[in-house]
Amino acid sequence: MADEVLAAAQDGTESAAAPLAGLRGAIPQAPDWFRRALQMLPESGTQPVDGAAIDWLAWGRRGAPGLLLCHGNGAHAGWWRHIAPFFAETHRVVALSWSGMGRSEHRPPGGYSAAGFAGEAVAVAEAAGLFEADIKPDVLAHSFGGFIMLTLLNGPHGERFRRGTILDTPVRRPNADDPRRRMRAGQREGIRPHRVYPDLASALARFRLAPPQGCAHLFIADMIARESLVEVPGGFTWAFDPTLWQDFKLDDPAPLLSGARCPLVLMWGDRSGLMPADVIADMRRLLPPDTPAIAIPDADHHVMIDQPLALVAALRAMLA
Repeated sequence: MADEVLAAAQDGTESAAAPLAGLRGAIPQAPDWFRRALQMLPESGTQPVDGAAIDWLAWGRRGAPGLLLCHGNGAHAGWWRHIAPFFAETHRVVALSWSGMGRSEHRPPGGYSAAGFAGEAVAVAEAAGLFEADIKPDVLAHSFGGFIMLTLLNGPHGERFRRGTILDTPVRRPNADDPRRRMRAGQREGIRPHRVYPDLASALARFRLAPPQGCAHLFIADMIARESLVEVPGGFTWAFDPTLWQDFKLDDPAPLLSGARCPLVLMWGDRSGLMPADVIADMRRLLPPDTPAIAIPDADHHVMIDQPLALVAALRAMLA
């Protein structure tokens, strides 16, 4: 379950174990800024794309400058619920769930592709009104979503966007020993259905993140976890499609860093295990020389969870 869950013990010590187990289904306390953000309820909609209904959320008025938010592997649009409201006064902000993830419909086994996901992003941007403003919309993509964003921005719709921000997406130089390539080679094997948990508390107790990292903000973990689950006969299970990566292929993304049809920004968590110094250096060599590069201090891979307000501040400065 990459990009889906968090890790921290209830006594404040970091752990790779499930962080919400000690709460036994209770909702943890949250700061005022977080509660206010969640009180700003989004518009919701679905957009059919190649036979699957794609779920999306939107904040702000149509006609305002656009911002498209793209989540990572196994995640969903709700990962941005506490971030998007900070931009609703000035922007039309839209977050989508890729097919097979969140509340979006599943595709048949082997039916997912980078080009297909990119098509979903364009279709949602059109349906949710991101191209109605006088200026082109921005797009921000986290982790796996960054590969889809690069696919999109290298394609025929890339020039419709003002700028693309890569958020902690590790792109290695061509021919580098990339563990993701080895992982993909085994993704056809061992596909199993999700376990069904008898009650919500049992399911929340199994919420965890890959790659493992600590989490100081259990209130964000709890929000994300609840929306990662669906109720089924017999209990609760994970919303994302367990067959999602069957026969999924991602071509070498390195050339996409220099071929985007709009400017890019590179952003990452300063202590992210997926963005060591050599990967950052490789990416900066492949990106256009004037590409801004921004490290978010004291953040791991899941920047919107580790340092949400610092991320908001960085994005506000970028969008100003």
